[in-house]
Amino acid sequence: MSTHAIGIDIGGTGIKGAIVDLEAGELVTERFKVATPEGGKPDDIVAEVVKMIDGMGSAADGLAVGICFPAVVIHGRTMSAANVSKKWIGLEAEALFEKQLKRDITFVNDADAAGVAEVRYGAAKGKDGLVILTTLGTGIGSAIIYDGVLVPNSELGHLEIDGNDAEKKAAYSAKERDDLDWEHWAKRLQRYYDVVDALFSPDLIVVGGGVSKNANDFLPLLKLRPEIIPAKLRNNAGIIGSAALAEPKAAALTSSK
Repeated sequence: MSTHAIGIDIGGTGIKGAIVDLEAGELVTERFKVATPEGGKPDDIVAEVVKMIDGMGSAADGLAVGICFPAVVIHGRTMSAANVSKKWIGLEAEALFEKQLKRDITFVNDADAAGVAEVRYGAAKGKDGLVILTTLGTGIGSAIIYDGVLVPNSELGHLEIDGNDAEKKAAYSAKERDDLDWEHWAKRLQRYYDVVDALFSPDLIVVGGGVSKNANDFLPLLKLRPEIIPAKLRNNAGIIGSAALAEPKAAALTSSK
């Protein structure tokens, strides 16, 4: 059983990847990054991932590969597409990558991968019970993990709150679009997280996305029953989480109790 695996994080603007030490949850190579091809079409993105892994050289030989992607993923099929080509919708994406990479892969939702990384190595490490990660960015991504076990494809950004898709009011993009200061945006977040708490009663909420680096500007403004904390792994969370999920024996997401 290898203690290393490859993690690839595909987004609407960039594709990032590295070899990950699964014991430490750290990158053991440089972080490779390229722009997502214009239009985000399947064949173009797959070609970039193939080149990226080839660029890792012999160190990548024989390693498990995990790839995360901004979509609902059901049995390797992408059922949605955020900021990439609509040609991904309904596509047998995992099989497409495996054919071109000539190896088996694990293909997962990007927020799920980030959640796994934060529970296994980051802000929620050692936390029992129900952990919910939310990523506040263009939309709101989410991951639900109970005693270390991932419940995939939660899509809590699409909860209907006060007649609106939640992310349209509470995502970081809404703060920028409506030119809100931290206090006014926090009021929207308060409403969102109150609903999440009422529905799921989490023990811990982890806030990820680029805005988490400004956590001190808005998290203290929230008055919630569960603890809410910023994510730690930030831009590497998708890489680390997808690599962890690619090596089931090394990264078994079960309780360590």
